[in-house]
Amino acid sequence: MAVSVLFICLGNICRSPLAEGVFAALVEAEGLPIQVDSCGTSRYHVGESPDPGSVRVALAHGVDIRHQRARQLLPPDVERFDYLICMDRSNERHVRAVAGDKRVWRLREFEPQPGGAPDVPDPWGGGADGFAEVYRIVDRCCRRLLSQIVEDHGLTPA
Repeated sequence: MAVSVLFICLGNICRSPLAEGVFAALVEAEGLPIQVDSCGTSRYHVGESPDPGSVRVALAHGVDIRHQRARQLLPPDVERFDYLICMDRSNERHVRAVAGDKRVWRLREFEPQPGGAPDVPDPWGGGADGFAEVYRIVDRCCRRLLSQIVEDHGLTPA
């Protein structure tokens, strides 16, 4: 049975689609049985494509997220996914209100060198530098998250 990971931010157009794309690319490269998705805690952008800033920075690193569409977190998601990964403390509070304490983390809990900022900053409305910084954070945290999942579940690359 595949392990499943859901990345969650506010609108599902900047941070969580980027995390979904980066993590899915890492999973695919390793040939691991992990399902990946993303959503937002709000319905502000349901049905919309990812923000152009996220699309550009992802494509610059060989990750295509243009096919993704924003959706809102739904109660069945809490049961369906093994890992609920939030981008910031506000998202985490919202998800914990639905899911309790089980399987809920902030992505920056997987920083290789803990002790920094607790949240992935929201680049929405900002410039290219903000999206580039979010990409760097997401990439390094997703790599550590993947290592942790592989270890926790005894997964073997294909």
